[in-house]
Amino acid sequence: MAASSPPLRIFIVAAEPSGDLIGAELVRALRAESPDVEIAGVGREAMAAEGVSSDIDLSALSVLGLFDGLRVLRLVHERAAACAQAAAAFRADQVVLIDSWGFMLRVAWKVREACPATRIVKYIGPQAFATRPGRAKVLARAVDNLLAIHTFDPEYFEPHGLPTTVVGNPALERLLDGDGTAFRDRHHIAADARVMLVLFGSRKAEVERLFDDFADTAEQLLSSRPDLRLVTVVAPSVAPAVRERLAARPGLSGMIVAGPEERLDAFSAADAALACSGTVTLELSRLGVPSVVAYRLGPVAWKIAWHFLMRAPHISLVNLAAGRALLTERLQTQAVPEFLVPDMAGLLDDPVHRAAVSAALREITAKMAGNGEGASVNAARTLLKLGPR
Repeated sequence: MAASSPPLRIFIVAAEPSGDLIGAELVRALRAESPDVEIAGVGREAMAAEGVSSDIDLSALSVLGLFDGLRVLRLVHERAAACAQAAAAFRADQVVLIDSWGFMLRVAWKVREACPATRIVKYIGPQAFATRPGRAKVLARAVDNLLAIHTFDPEYFEPHGLPTTVVGNPALERLLDGDGTAFRDRHHIAADARVMLVLFGSRKAEVERLFDDFADTAEQLLSSRPDLRLVTVVAPSVAPAVRERLAARPGLSGMIVAGPEERLDAFSAADAALACSGTVTLELSRLGVPSVVAYRLGPVAWKIAWHFLMRAPHISLVNLAAGRALLTERLQTQAVPEFLVPDMAGLLDDPVHRAAVSAALREITAKMAGNGEGASVNAARTLLKLGPR
């Protein structure tokens, strides 16, 4: 009788809070599909809650933009090497690298040096369709397989010899069952009051660059709308910075500061949102919350991005999928109250327009979800099928 194969050993690395959540979902799906699979890795709170934790701290890598990254380049290499060494010590059959393009590329290089026989899988590729198509070729040289979230990704990566499997977008498989009524009750918000979310971002640099303009916008809108209630949801990675800045803003003393445990309830209670660009805008869109999306890079990085990198007509995936601007986008010099105040006023003050945008957002995100049992299950099955290198 032939001996059974040893359990597959998978090492997962996630640097950003959004990637950490994806990693936790992948861990659960892997264990459901193959209970004997052995999993280790480096992540944050969500992965740790699934029993996958590490002493390697990646929180300092939550940076924004090319030149912010240069400031911590030494740290990036040190943490990448530490992740590779941990994967080698675990004797990983596979290393799965989630999102975070610049850091994960370096992890891939270090893993190839430390354990050359290990299969390296990138989960979520760089947006070659939007910025740098050359990244597809670079990624193909660094990893063995790509788990993609967009149906159009294979046409960018497979010509470079990178086997690509479309698994779907993890953000579109999550059960978004927040209780908006309960949130309003807990925080004494009247049923007929308008609720505006102000989401400053999950990275320190995002908060530094957007807080003042978002706060000024919120104060101006609040001054002429006595029924308006302001709510922010803060990620643990930036909670101290956001709370400190809010404390210096008397005009925002009534803003409700919610933690991750109230995230979906707060989203479900909202009429409209002002948000830093990111995964959160996709979640808001699924819930039908009309939003104004803002983003800002450092001035030099922005010039480089604008003239050489940005190729897509929108930065929001929802807008790209819809082929039109369902979410208003304000980038760089337009991410200021001069534009943000009237944009938000248009959503807050016109219930008919707000309802139409909400319906369109729900419709397009339903289409984006695609078929299958969800990204995590699809990704888990693909990894188990791939096996060792």
